[in-house]
Amino acid sequence: MNELLKKLLKIEERVNYLLQIKDYNNWGNLEGFKETCDQLKQTLYDHTEEELLGEIRKLNESISFLEERAEEHLTPMERVRIVRSIQRFSLKDILENVYEDYTELGGEEDANVDPAMICAKATLVRRIKNKTHTSTVMVIGQESGHGEEFRNGGSCKPEGNEKAMRFMKVAETEGIPIHSYIFTPGSYPVEEYPGAAQQIARNIYAMSKLRIPVISMISEGGSGGAEAIGLSDYRLMASHGYYSVISPEGAAAIEGRIREGSKVPKELIEVCADRLRLTAFDNIKQGTIDRVIQEPQLGARRDDFAFFATLRNEMIRATDHVVLETKSFKAFRSWEVRRKKTGKDAEDQVLVNWELNREETKRLLALRSKKYLTMARNGYTGSPDSSLSLYTLARVASEKAYYKIRYDILKNHKKQVGNVIQDVSGEGSVMLKRLTEPVSTMINLISKKSGKKPTRLLTYTPTNGNGDAERPLSDPLELTDTYTSPLANEDRTVSCPNADKHGCKDLWIPDLYGEFGGVCETCGHHFPLEYQWYLKNIFDAGTIRFFNSGLASGNPLDYTGFADRLNASKKKTGYKAGNLTFHAKVNDIKIVTTMLYSDFRNGTVGSAEGEKFVQACAIAKRKKRPLLAYVHTTGGIRIQEGTLGVVQMPKCTVAVREYIDSGGLYIVVYDNNSYAGPVASFLGCSPYQFAIRSSRVGFAGPRVIRETTGIDIPPDYHSARNALRRGHIQGIWDRREFRRNLHKALQTMGSPHLYYR
Repeated sequence: MNELLKKLLKIEERVNYLLQIKDYNNWGNLEGFKETCDQLKQTLYDHTEEELLGEIRKLNESISFLEERAEEHLTPMERVRIVRSIQRFSLKDILENVYEDYTELGGEEDANVDPAMICAKATLVRRIKNKTHTSTVMVIGQESGHGEEFRNGGSCKPEGNEKAMRFMKVAETEGIPIHSYIFTPGSYPVEEYPGAAQQIARNIYAMSKLRIPVISMISEGGSGGAEAIGLSDYRLMASHGYYSVISPEGAAAIEGRIREGSKVPKELIEVCADRLRLTAFDNIKQGTIDRVIQEPQLGARRDDFAFFATLRNEMIRATDHVVLETKSFKAFRSWEVRRKKTGKDAEDQVLVNWELNREETKRLLALRSKKYLTMARNGYTGSPDSSLSLYTLARVASEKAYYKIRYDILKNHKKQVGNVIQDVSGEGSVMLKRLTEPVSTMINLISKKSGKKPTRLLTYTPTNGNGDAERPLSDPLELTDTYTSPLANEDRTVSCPNADKHGCKDLWIPDLYGEFGGVCETCGHHFPLEYQWYLKNIFDAGTIRFFNSGLASGNPLDYTGFADRLNASKKKTGYKAGNLTFHAKVNDIKIVTTMLYSDFRNGTVGSAEGEKFVQACAIAKRKKRPLLAYVHTTGGIRIQEGTLGVVQMPKCTVAVREYIDSGGLYIVVYDNNSYAGPVASFLGCSPYQFAIRSSRVGFAGPRVIRETTGIDIPPDYHSARNALRRGHIQGIWDRREFRRNLHKALQTMGSPHLYYR
């Protein structure tokens, strides 16, 4: 009878699982089956074993039929519910069933820096030709748990992501591969140091050049939280998982313009889940993952041991594949790894040494860069200027050779010769001083010291031919009045938002947006200005030359209604994307600039914007010029491009990391509102970040923080001053001093590899 009760409880568990997937709708009479289970449990001993066995058999057949039907018609939102189920397998289940042994690092359970992030040293034992071979890996991933509140559903705090980066460095030091498992709906949005956005940016920046193989597996991949440990050489994804730029509920709230506190319609959530193309098969088609791991019907659960055997083989196979790609002698082993079975009883036939030498490490990093820099090219239209014709290709090649010879070879040679001359001169002057010092001393003693007359200072006043004094030269770094904002055309006054606190006077708009540059003369509050003001006032007149203007934002997911909105933005601005890239000069110093501006989709980053940033990094690297990222406004990653948008985070970070490693100077200046993915990746990784006064910088907006954490944040939570206090930026600039401060930064920051040093 006990065995029958266990079978009945198992059927009840399956019914509850189906109810959760179907969002507790009475689909297929599930409520009726649940009532039948309850009645059988209450009258268990009123039936004979034969009667009870017959009822259980009927229930089992009915539920099996419903499970098959549900699997055949799974919607994207139902896959999201599968991933969020407490019956879903977790990282702890993987550690227990995929690896022979493991030691958790950085704490255990709730006695942990962040229980949502697990780091463990794990052991894999492979049996090859009747011999056992032991390998050690570093396992890093989010732990969503099975209902434990202290796990926070897998939403890591900044300290959890910092712990992950710390043990990534440990793995790199020990030369062992990293297996990362992604089980997160997103990162926990807090700004206190080390900060959600800044820590994710540090993680991505570090992972881009880890000198060891990194394999990742995605079950639930939510935006920046997934990218914090997701940059890898090979990306696997569970067939019933999801990987998305935003949760379906978040997308529905944005698309439906739902007010805070209002309930989002279920139908809209279902529609957005479908539009986001978040399933494993959508992502493999878009090229954002490399392989799909098949799960059993309705997804793997914590007791699906056959799935764990498959996952184990897939992780070994992926690690072998990545390592073999770096080898010079690999043909037969690569063929064997590709054809190897990954079933439960599959046995490894090839032993691949996971240790890499120096040359293999170089190939690993080169392949990783190529992998990410070529991602999401199907998300935009047009081609970069450097690939339009044979002439441009030849010009780029000649430029590379010219700058290589001039700055890498001749300049370095000249510098080395200069250093030798300086050393010889220094040694010679010291030796000469030693030889002449006795003679000089005797001369000083014999000669009489005459009193020195005070030096008369001569002054010179420049004059013109008529004898009149010339006018003083103008300061080349002073703002001019060559451009006046269109906002100054209104004849009225406006009140400063700090008037009650500082007693600011009402400001006449022509003066505010004209002479004052949008700055309150009493408290220094900065009113927003259009991006054209910066183009006209920050850079030398007539030096701006745009490039890659042909790259255009697209609608790669065929997101309903987005094409019309995109065309409206293109018509409004006259540009094809939300990122302006151009050459310019600041007091004759040549720089490369990338600008995210508010007029085009609120400065959101999609495939075109990311590609333009990557091309700007390549040009700045080739020409040895500083790279300025001015963020007029950015609202984050463009959700209508799904994961093609979110992969811009690692893609752009890889590009800017290569630029910085080559000796480049990367300066980021935030203005107005700068939030989410760009700040948590290629902007937040800059060593030199500044903000215009009165701007706001952060990971998530106030509404998201309130809805996620339940914390009602103060109005100045994202202010530039608080960002400076937390160490997220290095300084606050007055808009009127932008040009002067930028010139100072160009002169005093960066390495000697820049062209003008």
